[in-house]
Amino acid sequence: MNSNSEMLLRNARVVLPNGMADGASVLIEGDRIARIIRTPEPTVGHADTEQDLRGLTLFPGFIDVHIHGAVGVDTMDATAEGLNRVSEFLAGQGVTGWLPTLVPAAPEDYQSAVRAIEQLMHEQSVAEKEEQTELRRMGQLQESPLQGSARVLGVHYEGPFVNTAQCGALRSAYFRSFSSLSELDSLAVPNDRTSVRMMTLAPEIEGGLDLVQELNSRGWVVSIGHTRADTGVLDGAHKAGARHLTHFMNAMAPLHHRSPGPVGWGLSRDDVTCDVIADGVHLIPAVLKLLVKLKTSNRLTLISDSIAAAGQGDGEYSIWGETISVKDGRTQNERGSIAGSVITMLDAVRMMKSLGVSKTDLARMTATNPARLLRLDDDCGSIEEGKRADLIALDDAGNVRLTIIGGRVAYRT
Repeated sequence: MNSNSEMLLRNARVVLPNGMADGASVLIEGDRIARIIRTPEPTVGHADTEQDLRGLTLFPGFIDVHIHGAVGVDTMDATAEGLNRVSEFLAGQGVTGWLPTLVPAAPEDYQSAVRAIEQLMHEQSVAEKEEQTELRRMGQLQESPLQGSARVLGVHYEGPFVNTAQCGALRSAYFRSFSSLSELDSLAVPNDRTSVRMMTLAPEIEGGLDLVQELNSRGWVVSIGHTRADTGVLDGAHKAGARHLTHFMNAMAPLHHRSPGPVGWGLSRDDVTCDVIADGVHLIPAVLKLLVKLKTSNRLTLISDSIAAAGQGDGEYSIWGETISVKDGRTQNERGSIAGSVITMLDAVRMMKSLGVSKTDLARMTATNPARLLRLDDDCGSIEEGKRADLIALDDAGNVRLTIIGGRVAYRT
């Protein structure tokens, strides 16, 4: 009897790092991709389960590094149970890993939010370990209460160390400068050192470059956003460890021919990556096409930046202490600003596909690049032997037909 359960995915169009493999199959053992078989009729012996994916395209699972909530759940005031509802929703949207994203808030709000995130991460970790132990003991699949949930990978702090002149929908009353390490301690950072910690900040604030250096030394992922920094400050931030830009072109000073700012700086540097909200609202389709041409799919990551209203339809919602309205898929707060989105990563993929972006490039922008940004690319983010079996199958209309997380079926239609 095999010590790990086996699942064979047959007859798929498989998106590999450097191209497509038509009519290929993927063998999963436990939570890992064991073999990629390019022949139409693979001979692998007996597998515990088989899935025929004829007519479907197999992608690496999406990773959303910037999401504030969905299905009525806001990451700032959610319980672990509420966060798991988001995880279940995301699994059905092709997301296999995500970073709950927190907005500037009072210390006690950070503490309660991080407690809930830590609790769900712990529950997911325990469930996965128990599954693998049972698989080794019995050699067959067992049900799990968290089987259908996208993994929480850590936490993303959007602020509070950002520029009040580029606040966007964030509450500037909670913005801070950086003067001492106690400022970081008040964020209620997760205790688990293996979890991802990401922060979006503006390097031009008081103490901003020192903050970049401190976060980088602690192993944080540092991204630049909500900023009006000039190129000199941006170069300093890059030297200190910042290599990424948050929701590029949104909530940052625009490009000017005598003041390139963060937009010109980001476009001109091949060693800087960007993420974008591909909803057609934050960036119109023509600009999205321009960014793909200038930055290429190797340096662009898709994000949702979705809020609790995602998946709920049009209406008015109380989020972050104010009323945010959603009409025809566009958000607006009481100040008239766009306040996040109500798309999913799947919606972003459909948008980019409509602009002619290839499946291989889409896989980079939704899985490979975010995994690399979060320093998880040795483990996930592409369909390669030895990596985690975090996979999704899409039909030609862009609908999710199958989601596999850690070698387990999390969603199926």
